[in-house]
Amino acid sequence: MSEQHAKEQQEATFRSLTEMVQLARKHLERGDWDYLVGAADTEASLRRNRAAVESWVFKPRILNDVSAVSVESELLGSAMRIPVVLPPIGSVQAFEAGGGISVARAAKDFGILQILSSSCSPDYEAVAQGVPGPRIYQLYLMGDRSWMDDHIGRALDAGYTGFCLTADTQVYSRRERDVMKSYVPMSGRSASAADGDFSHQASMTWDTIAHIKDTHDIPLIVKGVMHEDDATRCVEAGVDVIYVSNHGGRQLDHAMACIDALPQVSQAVAGRVPVVVDGGFMRGADVVKGLCLGADFVGMGRFEGLAMAAGGYAGLMRGLKILEQEIRISMALLGAPDLASLNPSLLQRAQPVAEPSVLSAFPLIDDY
Repeated sequence: MSEQHAKEQQEATFRSLTEMVQLARKHLERGDWDYLVGAADTEASLRRNRAAVESWVFKPRILNDVSAVSVESELLGSAMRIPVVLPPIGSVQAFEAGGGISVARAAKDFGILQILSSSCSPDYEAVAQGVPGPRIYQLYLMGDRSWMDDHIGRALDAGYTGFCLTADTQVYSRRERDVMKSYVPMSGRSASAADGDFSHQASMTWDTIAHIKDTHDIPLIVKGVMHEDDATRCVEAGVDVIYVSNHGGRQLDHAMACIDALPQVSQAVAGRVPVVVDGGFMRGADVVKGLCLGADFVGMGRFEGLAMAAGGYAGLMRGLKILEQEIRISMALLGAPDLASLNPSLLQRAQPVAEPSVLSAFPLIDDY
């Protein structure tokens, strides 16, 4: 083990997720901070994601034995310590120099799956070489079909156990926080994203899905599903995991909240394949809400970025351990001893108690 890796293995010392966010804000320059917490245009989709998560409240059951709460499961053949995935984040190296490889180490050591973005560094082959083990590769299409096939084949050769296609990024959105500062994310400094060259992304169709399924022996995840009809069509096309997402509010402005799209998508999928959801999930209680409404796993992208900014590998490990505690405590107090016990009857809608924002899950952030 290198001296640097040994240093990374040390446990971060923050005591709460609020302290994690405070450290992240302290460590990041304004441009990188705004890139992490910002969204498209008016940022309505971002606020709606959080408002919707906060509008679901628990209806706990009592006198259930919760002396041993089980939160383990499996995704694409990999054991999952908690029902959380680390989503693909472009430019994750902006938050900590190790970038995708730091996330890979934390995911492996903690025991959950990472989805590695093609818009971050190190690249997918370097990450696989540095941290062998199961993970999913997410690819933006910056070339033709033969280009795509080449990268999927190389990902298979590198040991990736799943392939993720992001379907909600047909064009690159306008993110005013970035535009007003002339900020270009790290991924855009060396890639065509900065120039809006998404012609191959924009030309994706259902034929693309059919080609991948016919040509490559790798589980396929489609990310960006928000409509139940698309979920049904994905399952019929052989998609192996349905990923409900509006890109954290970073693509289409005024999109519906992901947690509000989730129940209809889950009903359409009808348990035939796993369902992942992201969008505004920041705390353990948020994860439990997503599971109650039909998700099998919850993606936590901004959480991942905040943890990385707070302390790289060690920060992400510490954040995940606190998140696990919050999930277990929420389930115990809800009267749910295992994941199978979570269902919609444990929730109802209510008025949020605070003005929703990207960081409204951390109301004490300025108090300490």
